[in-house]
Amino acid sequence: MVDEAKSVLKEDPVMAELLEEHNPYAEPNWTEFERLCISIINQQLSTASAAAVKERVFELLDEEVTPESILDADEEKLRDAGLSRMKVEYMRNAAEAFQERDYSREGLSDHSNEEIIERLTEIKGIGDWTARMYLLFVMERPDVLPLGDLAVRNGIQELYGDGEEMTREEMREIAEDWRPHRSAATKYIWADYESE
Repeated sequence: MVDEAKSVLKEDPVMAELLEEHNPYAEPNWTEFERLCISIINQQLSTASAAAVKERVFELLDEEVTPESILDADEEKLRDAGLSRMKVEYMRNAAEAFQERDYSREGLSDHSNEEIIERLTEIKGIGDWTARMYLLFVMERPDVLPLGDLAVRNGIQELYGDGEEMTREEMREIAEDWRPHRSAATKYIWADYESE
C-alpha cells in the first residue's frame, strides 16, 4: 500500500494499530470476470461456505472461469458444486453481459464509481454490494467503503463500538477520517476480522 494511505490512516489510533498488526487483505490476481463470479458466489454466504463453493465451481471449470465456460457448463453440475439455481442464473447473466460489453479495467477506466455501479447493476443478479466489490478489487479504486458488507460492518462495530450495534451513518462518520483511502482501511478491517 502506498505511503500516503498509511500516513492518512495512522492518524486514526485504531487504524494505526491495525497497520502494525496486519498485512492488508490481498487476493490472487483474478481476471475481471473471475472476480465478478467470486462476488456472486460470496453473496449472502459465510466466508467459509463461499470459499468451499468457489473452489468446487472453479475445479468443475478446470480453473478456466470465462463467460464461455460458464455458459457451456451443465447447470446440474454447477448446482452440485453448490450454486443455487438463482446464482447459476446470475453468473450466466454476467457471462452474457461480458460478451456484449466491455467491463474490463481498461474499458471502464474513464468511468466514475457511480457510473460503474450503474452499469454493473443493470445485470440481473449484480447488486450494489457486488458492484462495490468490483470497484474495490477489479478497478482498484482507492476510496470505496462497502457498508453493504457484513464483515466490514461487524469489523467497524468491534473496533470502534466495542461490539455495540452502530448505524451506517455512524460508520460513515468514522470512515470520514480515512478519506481518500477508505479502500485500504476496508482491507485492514477485513484482515483483522478474518484473523479472529
